[in-house]
Amino acid sequence: MTIGQNTKAPAFEAPATGDQTLSLESFAGRTLVLYFYPRDNTPGCTQEGEAFRDLYADFQAANAEVVGVSRDSLRKHDNFRAKYDFPFHLISDADESLCKAFDVLKEKNMYGRKHIGIERSTFVIDGQGVVRGIWRGVKVAKHADEVLQTVRDLG
Repeated sequence: MTIGQNTKAPAFEAPATGDQTLSLESFAGRTLVLYFYPRDNTPGCTQEGEAFRDLYADFQAANAEVVGVSRDSLRKHDNFRAKYDFPFHLISDADESLCKAFDVLKEKNMYGRKHIGIERSTFVIDGQGVVRGIWRGVKVAKHADEVLQTVRDLG
């Protein structure tokens, strides 16, 4: 199933930081900003997390929750979250089920070697579980601001 604008988001249940298990139902009645990123503690992923962190109060004021997703372990996520004071949870998608459901795994080429990695992507899902915003191949600069504007426009 391809995820598109105004389609139902795939249901999920996944392990997250702080010994949480998060599911799509966890956010019923609230807007969910689900952002996928390649790896903890890399420059772009850190900048992206910091941007969402710095606007977190604004997302909360708009009745939205932010959740980051990568394939890193919960231990790495807990350390990454603590190091940069992220107020939101990070999901560990070690089995790639969430990445596959949202179709964010892409072939990448690094130093001439091909591998499958996460394409930096963000989804805004409304309180009824409907996808209202999609960004793929995200450039980090000003991205969190754009997402916040979309969330506010839903309100």
